[in-house]
Amino acid sequence: MEYSFYDFLKLLGSLALFLYGMKIMSEGLQKFAGDRLRSILTAMTTNRVTGVLTGMLITALIQSSSATTVMVVSFVNAGLLDLAQSIGVIMGANIGTTVTAWIISALGFKVDVSAFSLPLLAIGIPLLFSAKSTRKSVGEFIFGFAFLFMGLNLLKVNAPDLSENPDMLAFVQNYTDMGFLSVLLFVLIGTVLTMIVQASAATMAITLIMCANGWISFELGAALVLGENIGTTITANLAALTANTQARRAAMAHLMFNVFGVVWVLLLFKPFLGVVDWIISDVMHVSEAEGVAVSFKLSAFHTCFNVCNVLILIWFVHLIEKTVCKIIPQKEQEEEYRLQFINGGLLSTAELSILQARKEINLFAERIQRMFRMVRDLLHTENENDFNKLFSRIEKYENISDNMEIEIANYLNKVSEGRLSSESKLQIQEMLREVTEIESIGDSCYNLARTINHKRSGGIDFTENQYEHIHQMFRLTDNALSQMIELVEDTHHQVDINKSFNIETEINNYRNQLKNQNIVDVNNKAYDYQMGVRYMDLIGECEKLGDYVVNVVEAHRDVKNKKAS
Repeated sequence: MEYSFYDFLKLLGSLALFLYGMKIMSEGLQKFAGDRLRSILTAMTTNRVTGVLTGMLITALIQSSSATTVMVVSFVNAGLLDLAQSIGVIMGANIGTTVTAWIISALGFKVDVSAFSLPLLAIGIPLLFSAKSTRKSVGEFIFGFAFLFMGLNLLKVNAPDLSENPDMLAFVQNYTDMGFLSVLLFVLIGTVLTMIVQASAATMAITLIMCANGWISFELGAALVLGENIGTTITANLAALTANTQARRAAMAHLMFNVFGVVWVLLLFKPFLGVVDWIISDVMHVSEAEGVAVSFKLSAFHTCFNVCNVLILIWFVHLIEKTVCKIIPQKEQEEEYRLQFINGGLLSTAELSILQARKEINLFAERIQRMFRMVRDLLHTENENDFNKLFSRIEKYENISDNMEIEIANYLNKVSEGRLSSESKLQIQEMLREVTEIESIGDSCYNLARTINHKRSGGIDFTENQYEHIHQMFRLTDNALSQMIELVEDTHHQVDINKSFNIETEINNYRNQLKNQNIVDVNNKAYDYQMGVRYMDLIGECEKLGDYVVNVVEAHRDVKNKKAS
């Protein structure tokens, strides 16, 4: 079999199309009403069992565990599933792919999803050019979905066609009589084959050919199947290359799940094969004629392996989650939006739910101050690449603040529907006001970053005096945010609320002073009018941010006064 450099380039191009489809699909999902899709997926993955069933169902429908795990990685990347939920779906996908194998062998039917790629592009193109943002997002999702499956199909087409050249593998019969060492060797061969071919179904076909031709025994065929289960995880890990930390963790969880399963089955290899042999021969009464028994034995082994692995590991989802989090640590610049205290739904009592929501608001306030400090760093970032990275991170935090406001507010509204004391109702009103104002602080931070970006794009720079004034205003604003965080986190009412009002007064006075000085400086030609506009945009936005901080403080004060009365 000839495989030229041109064929290798086509393989790389197929991989590029696959990764691009993954990226576009994820972005389209994130833009198109992620909250609604999140609700559906959360409902389908409320616990481990429903998550596994969801993975089984999706894989049985699209008949590709690789496609399912890639979509799961995409959902995690878009923030629609958390890591624990994704692990359950991936477990189900492993079982679902064995269901598909039984359907294929029994009915000889397989849906080729890639055949629908071009018609999907025809549907998506009008949506892509739509003026309405939601339709455009749907168009992006359809394009990404189509490219994803086109890429998967082209990967299979352009990979070395080993299934059509089984003679290339005839040499392996020289290594079939080394005992358990042969089993380990064939696990490795199965892993490498599936990584190359990118389709466990194709490597299963190769395994059946080798068993039917008598090159290897059922035992070694089963070892190849174990290797295929490890090799099939490479697709999700490839998809995660362009994804965020949580998505890479989901792909790693898939790898860990399958590797652990292979390890424990290898430890119980002989007894496990004996059980499968008994199921096929004595329970199902499959005849030995024409290698049919070997085919059914391999299919049964694949199913039993994955079902047993899920039954064991479904109780250790949180342990798997903690392990992959340690293996792939979260980088600060890649921080993802995820509610930490109220993501699991309502708690047993409304009072406890309010406590959890309070913790989430405290975290929200801390994230907003982190965003403001990024803006402060942005002002003095000279390197173009570093500037663009930091500005993109600030944009990401803006999206995070929007999402947190919506989810915390929705949660508080659900809590308010329960039976509450009058004091608890006041607390919820306070929290809703706080959440709205904190999100407005995030908007101001983003406006500051955009002003700095416009200043940089215009090729102008501030004078030394202007920088000193901006630094002083930023210090005052950061102090206001620190005082606000102390106040919202204060459970014993020990923080002096008047400090916040004093800082706000100082910010207002300083803004007025700089505004008057700016008019004088522009008239005296100290700097041009455009530079003065950018300068006052920063100063004015800081003053506006200080107003939002005071609104949060007042919300806190009002509820205290009402409680006292």
